[in-house]
Amino acid sequence: MAAGSPEAPATMATVPGVTERYFTRWYKPDVKGKPGEDHCILQHSNRICVITIADAHPVLQKGKKIESISYQISANCSRLENKVSGKSKRGAQFLTELAPLCRISCTDGDKYTIYSCIRGKLIEVNENILESPSLLQEKPSTEGYIAVVLPKFEESKRITEGLLTRKEYDDVLSKRFNTTS
Repeated sequence: MAAGSPEAPATMATVPGVTERYFTRWYKPDVKGKPGEDHCILQHSNRICVITIADAHPVLQKGKKIESISYQISANCSRLENKVSGKSKRGAQFLTELAPLCRISCTDGDKYTIYSCIRGKLIEVNENILESPSLLQEKPSTEGYIAVVLPKFEESKRITEGLLTRKEYDDVLSKRFNTTS
């Protein structure tokens, strides 16, 4: 097939990206009982998890504009101060399911806290979204991720308990939108 043929762009558009090929998507809807504040966990086969916000999260809806993102969780805890070294990831902050990762402030005054949703060591936070908060809205599953978490090996099989598959999440969304319309 010639590169200039009309079929070439359609074929290239169907090639799945890295996140679709190598990561399994898991969803946590209504985190901490807050309606619509859904999180997405991208789990790689090597058990590393990338924390992002789900497509239905309010930050990605309603034309919101992000004013700032802060990894400063409390006066004594900043996720930016996480220093990891070595094969066993010494020095990493340990996170529980409800450990806050960052706080997002929007220009309309709304504030959202993004939580870990899984237990594990905080490997890194995405400092790029501090300089370019729009990355979080434009590319939430790739360059706009929140953090990378490494679950304990013993717990890696159980981390998906309480999380939803894409189909289950779509069912939740259809129920949510059918009751609101």
